[in-house]
Amino acid sequence: MTRTLLRIATKLAWVAVVFFGITVISFWVIHLAPGKPTDMQTTLNPGASAVARERLEKLYGLDQPIAVQYGQWVGRMARLDFGRSMSGDGRPVWDKIAERLPLTFGMNVVSLILTLLVAIPIGVFAAWRQGGVFDRVSTVVVFVGFAMPSFWLALLLMLLLGIIWPVLPISGLTSLGFDKLSPWAKAWDVCRHLALPVFLYTFGSLAGMSRFMRTSMLEVLRQDYILTARAKGLPARTVIFRHALRNALMPVITILGLSVPGLIGGSVIIESIFALPGLGQLFYQAVMSRDYPLIMGSLVLGAVLTLAGNLLADVGYGLADPRIRSGSRGGES
Repeated sequence: MTRTLLRIATKLAWVAVVFFGITVISFWVIHLAPGKPTDMQTTLNPGASAVARERLEKLYGLDQPIAVQYGQWVGRMARLDFGRSMSGDGRPVWDKIAERLPLTFGMNVVSLILTLLVAIPIGVFAAWRQGGVFDRVSTVVVFVGFAMPSFWLALLLMLLLGIIWPVLPISGLTSLGFDKLSPWAKAWDVCRHLALPVFLYTFGSLAGMSRFMRTSMLEVLRQDYILTARAKGLPARTVIFRHALRNALMPVITILGLSVPGLIGGSVIIESIFALPGLGQLFYQAVMSRDYPLIMGSLVLGAVLTLAGNLLADVGYGLADPRIRSGSRGGES
């Protein structure tokens, strides 16, 4: 018990150190980028004077050294206050993030579930029938998925399914007259608008996940205990799902943990192309307007998800392999 608590305390301390490092580097880098939040209100405004620019910089605290600004930001963040947006409306950063979080998170969670439901069976069957027709066809599809840029595929699908064959909407989250629709019609309308983005998320993740699953499954199938189980005449279903699959899921658990930050970061391109009001589009707009508080709020959320993903991967290891829970290592009795 003491060893487990010490391991947890060590991981939490390491997470705190890494999080601190991420915030320091992010805060420093965004201030090195050319342009300031006041440029939209002063430089691009012919009637704005140098005095007005200085007043705005003092109002936002931009006249202070970067170290002082960072210390003030850390103090606010310790109270879970990310400040107010500098891009016009002046709303609290957390309010702007919270209103867009459900859409981005929901789309990516659905995509992740669909990826697992499709990629794991593909990887398992391709490994079991290595060198067969299915394995070769899936390999070609996977390489196409790796090589095809998501933005190019998005534009191609928009052209085919939105213009040439107008069967799906290609922009926004809802249609005109959405408020007049029935509840079921509203749900169907939102699903139609999200069909292409979710497909792109899933297709982009499917290639890597299925390849990792196939490689891991091939490695497990070569183990002695699998060969023994097959020599005993056990059915293929028992060998695969009862003996091999659980151990083959270890690398997949790693990918799942590392894919958690992608629930936000990977949405920038797709949400911008399809004009979806999610976190990806919000982050892009914040970067373009040099909205420092909003940029830092988005980066902090991404950092938290990254570190949480690593912790979830560790927990998943323990659930998949009891030897990790007990702390035993190879070679120990």
